[in-house]
Amino acid sequence: MIALRIEVKGLSKTYEGGVTALKPMQLDIADGVFALLGPNGSGKTTFMRMLATLLEPTEGTALVNGLDVGHERQAVRRLLGYLPQDFGLYPTLTVEEQLDYMALLGEIADRAARQAAVDRVIEQANLGSFRKRRVGELSGGMRQRLGIAQALLTEPQLLIIDEPTSGLDPEERIRIRSLLAELGGDRVVILSTHIVADVEATADALVILRLGEVLFTGTIESLLARTRGRVWVCETPRENLHQMKERYVFTGVYRLGDRMRIRVVGEGVEECPAEPVEPSLEDAYLDVMALAERAAGGA
Repeated sequence: MIALRIEVKGLSKTYEGGVTALKPMQLDIADGVFALLGPNGSGKTTFMRMLATLLEPTEGTALVNGLDVGHERQAVRRLLGYLPQDFGLYPTLTVEEQLDYMALLGEIADRAARQAAVDRVIEQANLGSFRKRRVGELSGGMRQRLGIAQALLTEPQLLIIDEPTSGLDPEERIRIRSLLAELGGDRVVILSTHIVADVEATADALVILRLGEVLFTGTIESLLARTRGRVWVCETPRENLHQMKERYVFTGVYRLGDRMRIRVVGEGVEECPAEPVEPSLEDAYLDVMALAERAAGGA
């Protein structure tokens, strides 16, 4: 598959009434899995909808292999597969029938070519045991895998997936993460999530968003490097917790009898003997968010 490059140049979105969903963004995305990480309302879905040519930017643009998402929509759409967080399925159709119908809508007119495409994505999404099952009988995780299979029917170079593991049980979440990691081997996969573990398991690079603003862009290792040497573990009486929460970013609290074992991010810990530990992605993410909140005065 041909290498694909996405250049985001000052892309932003402001809705009527002056509500800014996404401040001007600069990004350069290449092959692999790229994650948008941030809480609800941070601008992740807005960015993905603009990149998928479903939402007009207020300013700036994004180029997908040189094609402008605002002015060359049909050409961009031929390169991408898009799975929104809420997508429609036909409950009375079987998995195979659903995919055949969506392949027909995707302009795969030849019956043999459609069958080949359906067989391919069923295997990719590990749905072989369920191809004759009605869609309405599928679990949430299987429905999500079916949605990803739909998005893969036209063999897109760019796959955009919004909150792929939201609401799934741990077992299905692991299956979806494994699938996304595999798919990133020969195309660009852009996924949005508010779940740090999704990023840790799948992404080559990420952007952290808060209130429409980019706080960090880079690899997971570069994000961890920012926090290395600033993560501590110590034990303290429970009555110290409130005071310490005002000074440090808490990333873990565990009860040990009448004492508490805490994991914090900061320049050092004065209240209890602390040992430094290697940062996790969650430590680094919470640190970035806390620094932004402090800079904004708690906004």
